[in-house]
Amino acid sequence: MSVPETEIKLEYETAPFLHSLFANDARELKYLEQKLGVRAVTREGWILFAGPEGGVKRSAAVFADLEQARRQGGEISARDFRMAVDMVADGGGTVSELGEVRLLGFRGRKPVVPKTPRQLEYVKSIEKHDVVFGLGPAGTGKTYLAMAMGLALLKAKRVGRVVLTRPAVEAGEALGFLPGDLREKVAPYLRPLYDAIHDMIGHEEGERYLADGTIEIAPLAFMRGRTLARSFVILDEAQNTTREQMFMALTRLGEDSRMVVTGDGSQIDLKPNIPSGLFEAERALAGVPGIDFVRFSGSDVVRHPVVGLIIDAYDKHRSSAG
Repeated sequence: MSVPETEIKLEYETAPFLHSLFANDARELKYLEQKLGVRAVTREGWILFAGPEGGVKRSAAVFADLEQARRQGGEISARDFRMAVDMVADGGGTVSELGEVRLLGFRGRKPVVPKTPRQLEYVKSIEKHDVVFGLGPAGTGKTYLAMAMGLALLKAKRVGRVVLTRPAVEAGEALGFLPGDLREKVAPYLRPLYDAIHDMIGHEEGERYLADGTIEIAPLAFMRGRTLARSFVILDEAQNTTREQMFMALTRLGEDSRMVVTGDGSQIDLKPNIPSGLFEAERALAGVPGIDFVRFSGSDVVRHPVVGLIIDAYDKHRSSAG
């Protein structure tokens, strides 16, 4: 018995606007057809979906979501289009919801917005909790979004400074033997943090904040003995902390401060006989009020699309290898 078919035709003011909804590449419509089991035909400023009623309605829902995101000022990439299809197919969120959160974005700079539902969850968690752990593979935006949140809170005067730190494992923490002042010593290990600051607020303003201490970047070893009040603290590369370092970092928080801890448990640079403080923190702090854990996966990678495939392939390989 054949499944009854139905059709829905959507019309838009111009063909360019319609084309922008599928990243100006009609080949992307094949992905929607395969995922939702429909046929899609487009001419000029209209698109028609035909097939089973459920698939046709979901296709219309995808384009309603993309239209809303586009009218909010967003640009639809091929990745955005496929994510919108996947979210509707899986009964998840919507792409337009991601565009509702816009961090920074002034003086002609593009705002920082979450690119995946998990990134949106992460941003909302940072807003809500005192301590948030962002865990998962590289390229998922853990540090970049934490930086954007910190700078946004700084601009809103909700914190007085942003403190960025990470363990300088590559230098063996033996920074005294390296040439230059403290900033020059640690620059190679904290370069991604400097790059993010300059990208978001510009080189001139970033350097001014760094010079007057409004933004402080330092290796974790220099945090010992301090109390950080009214600060937004980012502990990056936390998988390379020892248990003692992690405990020390977490207990630096003072009044009106919050912390984001980022890490990737698959990229530990500690010596084999030294356990990671990140793993202990996951076990010890599970369920503690005011603390949240957001776990990213390969599907959240926002670098080149092949990076997510590489991460998934390695995960499967290592799991099968025991």
